[in-house]
Amino acid sequence: MTTHLNAEHSHSTLSLPDSALVSDLLTLRDYLRWVSSEFYLAGLHYGHGTDSAWDEAVALCLGALHLPWNVDPGVMEARLLPIERQRIISLTRERIATRRPLPYLLGESFFAGHPFSVDERVLIPRSPIAELIEDGFAAWFPEEPPAKVLDLCTGSGCIGIATALYLPTCEVALADISQDALAVARQNITRHDVGDRVRAVASDVFNGLEGQRFDLIVANPPYVDARDLATMPAEYRHEPSLALGAGSDGLDIVRRILREAREHLTDEGWLIVEVGNSDRHVEAAFPNVPFLWLEFERGGQGVFALSAAELDAHAASFV
Repeated sequence: MTTHLNAEHSHSTLSLPDSALVSDLLTLRDYLRWVSSEFYLAGLHYGHGTDSAWDEAVALCLGALHLPWNVDPGVMEARLLPIERQRIISLTRERIATRRPLPYLLGESFFAGHPFSVDERVLIPRSPIAELIEDGFAAWFPEEPPAKVLDLCTGSGCIGIATALYLPTCEVALADISQDALAVARQNITRHDVGDRVRAVASDVFNGLEGQRFDLIVANPPYVDARDLATMPAEYRHEPSLALGAGSDGLDIVRRILREAREHLTDEGWLIVEVGNSDRHVEAAFPNVPFLWLEFERGGQGVFALSAAELDAHAASFV
């Protein structure tokens, strides 16, 4: 039989009609190989849950087929239905043509081992804070978990909801200035059936949380500086700019958090903030503050912790 797929390996096969691809690519293994080849040739950027063309191909194929990450490898040789093949081909074409991040195409992203609904109203979950959640924030609460937690600048709600799932006794507030983001967060509250302990609150940083105190405040605010924002790969331009950029040095929101967090923490409370690549700006702006910069087994940088006592001691630095 003459195959349709006899193009040089260095050239994309996306110029072929879908019918040719559907007829010649039959098994899951076929599609994993084909998608990863096309992604490699397209020079995509990976930063929304995967870090290579192969990992992105696995995520796309398994997501399109509604299969879990830990599926039995024996399924690799399974032949796919024509409608399943077509879905993978369509997603591959769209991922390459539009540069939309894969979680937006699938409508779902995994964070701390749990699925979350996502779309262009929110950032795609990818924070290294997931490791802290999975450990129950034990480094800061070794004897008993925090009773009240605030997920500030919550977006999809992934940090706060995952915290509630790992710490079944805590109450969590999800705060965001964006009503669009809060709508997605509420979808995820319902999806994970945690509405009895998790609530979504409209708040411009802390303006909307008057009189409320928490044992733990976790914030993943906008922190991208102007230079990084201007040079981001195309994939990031599909994410809401409100959730990314924060002034010339990326610290517009971080400064407000540092200045206002103490009045919303209990005396033994902790503040944990992600600032990513703007960690250098934080150090430059507050050279006398003893930020505890955290290390992560699975990679990631730019997350600091400060105690309520340290916020008190260095309050003058944040004015």
